[in-house]
Amino acid sequence: MTDVRALTIRQPWAALIAHGTKRVENRTWGTAWRDTLLIHAAKQADPYPASVTLVDGADVRSSIIAVATLADIHVCNGKCSPWAEAGCHHWVLSDVRPLAEPVLCKGAQGLWRPHLTQDARRDLHIDFPEGDQSDD
Repeated sequence: MTDVRALTIRQPWAALIAHGTKRVENRTWGTAWRDTLLIHAAKQADPYPASVTLVDGADVRSSIIAVATLADIHVCNGKCSPWAEAGCHHWVLSDVRPLAEPVLCKGAQGLWRPHLTQDARRDLHIDFPEGDQSDD
């Protein structure tokens, strides 16, 4: 079984991850956890609206838009990727798969466990563990 978690990311950054352009997410914190990570587009976009309109799919909000693997987290001077910021924890994503259709879902701060309906779980094509992963 997969230990699925989600990370809420503001647009257009979530869409850039889903499209395969951005493979490093900058955070002020790290985690020892590694497994399947759902990319959740936040309710609010980046405060610089011009950047949002340039990315296809950046208008999607409050939805899971991609499935990825959190492969690594490290701190470096920011030169490990064009997207890496110095002094941040760089969350390295691999095996990113954009969803054909967004899955509407309320987000949360930090690394969170999604509570999804059976239909939503099926749409994600992930082998969820039994337990608190479903609302139905």
